[in-house]
Amino acid sequence: MHASASITAAHFPAPALLAKSFARPQAMTTLAPEMEIYAQGEVAGNLYHIAFGAVRIYRLLADGRRQIIAFHIAGETFGFEAGRARSFFAESIVSTGLARVDVDRDGRYSSQLMDLALREMIRAQQHLLVVGKQSALEKVAGFLVDLAERQGDLNLIDILMTRTDIGDYLGITIETVSRSLTKLRTDGIVKLHSSRTIEVLKPDSLRRLSR
Repeated sequence: MHASASITAAHFPAPALLAKSFARPQAMTTLAPEMEIYAQGEVAGNLYHIAFGAVRIYRLLADGRRQIIAFHIAGETFGFEAGRARSFFAESIVSTGLARVDVDRDGRYSSQLMDLALREMIRAQQHLLVVGKQSALEKVAGFLVDLAERQGDLNLIDILMTRTDIGDYLGITIETVSRSLTKLRTDGIVKLHSSRTIEVLKPDSLRRLSR
């Protein structure tokens, strides 16, 4: 992992779950946007906890297209692998602070990390359900509901991903993402404050669309 700067954990306290899971403080590293954290095929090892920012997990298809598998935001831990090699690439989307999480030498996870791994598996299954929906509008609504819940079920959603990122995640074009957001805005379900901030005006309507 190539970093632009490093700061100590004292400058950025680890969340309670991270503190409970590890005996010693983990150093924080700040990454500039669009920096590679690890690559597909590398030896798997450390996990990473996000203090701030966002990360995309993706793979490259045979024709060179990118398929985004997951997004991770502040407060989440990523890097879980079933085997000894990385299955995907990981990159910072925006300026991102990461704490490297050391795994036991025998490769085992603590009970707290196992809980996190199970949550990631459930989220991956839910992503498949969203991508499998028939309409692009349903896909975008499901994406917004998921992101809002992960940010604390707030009415204001921080969209750190680009429209291209969202399209590669949902399996639709950037134009379709934009049209779907415009439709939600026209219907009075959301208000677009900026490209990075969306206010949910009718959360029940958004949830109904996402089902």
